Amino acid sequence: MATTEKHILNRLYFVAGCMFLLAIIIAYKLIAIQVFQGAKYRELATTSTEKMVTIPATRGNLYAEDGSLLATSQIKYDIRWDAVAPSKENFNENIVGLSKGLSKVLGKPQSYYENRLRKARNTKNRYLFIARKLGYAEYVKIKSLPLFNKGQFRGGIIIEEHTEREHPLEKMAERTVGYERQDDSGYYTRVGLEGAYGYYLRGKEGRRLKQKIAKGEWKPLGVGNVIEPRDGYDVISTIDVNIQDVAHNALLASLQKYQADHGCVVVMETKTGEIKAISNLGRTPEGKYYERLNYAVGEAHEPGSTFKLMSMVAALEDKVIDSSTVFDTENGRVKFYDRTAIDSKRGGYGKITAAKAFELSSNTAFAKMINDNYASEPEKFVKRLFNMGLNDQLGLEIKGEGKPNFPYPGDKNWYGTTLPWMAFGYGIELTPLQTLTFYNAIANDGEMVKPRFIKEVKEWDQTIETFDKEVINSRIASQATINVVKEMMKKTVERGTARNIYSEEFSMAGKTGTCQTEYWIEAGRYISSFAGYFPADEPKYSCIVVVNKPKKSLGFYGNIVAAPVFKEIAQKIYTDTPVIDEVKLPTGNSKVIEGDYQKYYANVNKAHSKIPNVKGMPGMDAIALLENLGLKVNFRGSGKVKSQSIKAGDKLEKNKTITLQLS
Repeated sequence: MATTEKHILNRLYFVAGCMFLLAIIIAYKLIAIQVFQGAKYRELATTSTEKMVTIPATRGNLYAEDGSLLATSQIKYDIRWDAVAPSKENFNENIVGLSKGLSKVLGKPQSYYENRLRKARNTKNRYLFIARKLGYAEYVKIKSLPLFNKGQFRGGIIIEEHTEREHPLEKMAERTVGYERQDDSGYYTRVGLEGAYGYYLRGKEGRRLKQKIAKGEWKPLGVGNVIEPRDGYDVISTIDVNIQDVAHNALLASLQKYQADHGCVVVMETKTGEIKAISNLGRTPEGKYYERLNYAVGEAHEPGSTFKLMSMVAALEDKVIDSSTVFDTENGRVKFYDRTAIDSKRGGYGKITAAKAFELSSNTAFAKMINDNYASEPEKFVKRLFNMGLNDQLGLEIKGEGKPNFPYPGDKNWYGTTLPWMAFGYGIELTPLQTLTFYNAIANDGEMVKPRFIKEVKEWDQTIETFDKEVINSRIASQATINVVKEMMKKTVERGTARNIYSEEFSMAGKTGTCQTEYWIEAGRYISSFAGYFPADEPKYSCIVVVNKPKKSLGFYGNIVAAPVFKEIAQKIYTDTPVIDEVKLPTGNSKVIEGDYQKYYANVNKAHSKIPNVKGMPGMDAIALLENLGLKVNFRGSGKVKSQSIKAGDKLEKNKTITLQLS
């Protein structure tokens, strides 16, 4: 009995000891967690219940100089459906009405939507796709449909908002407007104006601390835990949408007519360097044209005969010739070492003056002009070109500017024929915009100004920064030389290679260019160009047109392919501005934008001081826009806005009533 009791006591002591030891271990662990690891676990708890959420900034608008939108951020809506959320009764009562409504708004048959909704209900699909990228008007309609009008928890509708960048001019100037994109690693891809001025446009994102509550919902945690975003500034560009329109369509017509590979047009204001239009169109394998690359800024190529202006200026400045110096074009073929310079006119032009050589674009005369006077010291000619800034990039804010390429005496690619061929634009490379900048300097009496795409940066109605002209070279040549070459370019249009675009109604001056390209690959590939300015006597605008690889059988000379584009642009500008008293209306393919580019004049997220033009907009979009501007809106009818009671441009007054007539 005593032995049995002893065994029992031993067992009790053992169990008690184990429990005591376990209690000590637990106590130690609790103390260790509380004292030594408390901060760590408190941080983990906070991390799982609190998070810092990024608040995106609204990107600023990009405007043309007249206030027309070139790029804006618009809210788009994706609609999905949680098929489990509605009760059985709600689903059965509203499924037919919902299907009919979706069919009316989105276009597919009622049966299509009804079958999809029923299938989703049966499979308990909680994230059924309904529609994406809806505008405000469509979103409002869908949100008000049967079942969906009961909201997310009773009707199952899931609404996802996101912001998209829109271009109201659509494909026109698409490459120039460009974009700015950031990848997952934070690297930015910057194209065009959007990329160049992204610093102003993108704004600065904010942050807000949120706390997790029931069912995965998060709520803001205190007003002191918020860093508000700063919305992007608005950028007002130098682009004139009317000039852009005619430049785009005139270039497109020429590319289509001559089945060219690609081309570009740039129009620049002479005094300021402001770019008023820039169009870049490339051909698809199907024969369509779109803004593929920014050829005007990025594509450096041999300029051909448009470079004869630079050669002439150099020779006149160095006083090795004057305009009356005579050159013998012989029979239109002059040999230099193992190569032959050839004039476009079979048999040549005989003996002609330097001025006439420019008007007729004689390759043989220019080759002799430069070779005869600089062969003994070719670096003198090249240095003269460099002193005029031709070997320097323009330093554009738009990314991707091509680099000028000039051979220099002593280089491995300098040959005996390099100098005479440089005289008429071979063996060197310039971008169209670099060539135009030189022509613009001639038009501007020798002052070379940097091409500029931006006028000012604004925050609502407050100006943040303005941009004035930037002088690259205050005088590229003497006034005497400038006057001589101006007269030559004027005569080129009146009686020279560009006489086919001469007009009695208005004056133009310029130089044609026809350059063989990729001749090492295949014969018959050309670059057709025309560069010049207008009016001839007191220039207001300069312009360059470049058409790459037109079909030879249809035409390839610069005066035939490119010069008419220049004339159409000049004629349109003359017609729209009081440069002269009377001109004939332009002919050809120059469709004028009327109200389309104004449809997005105001952004719902920004304040404005003027009434926007909402004609042509969907009624619901126009109403939402105007109400966000503080106006009271009455409307009659349905569809798109046909007229508005307060005309666009009038001063905006809060709480004023505007009436819209819908079609």
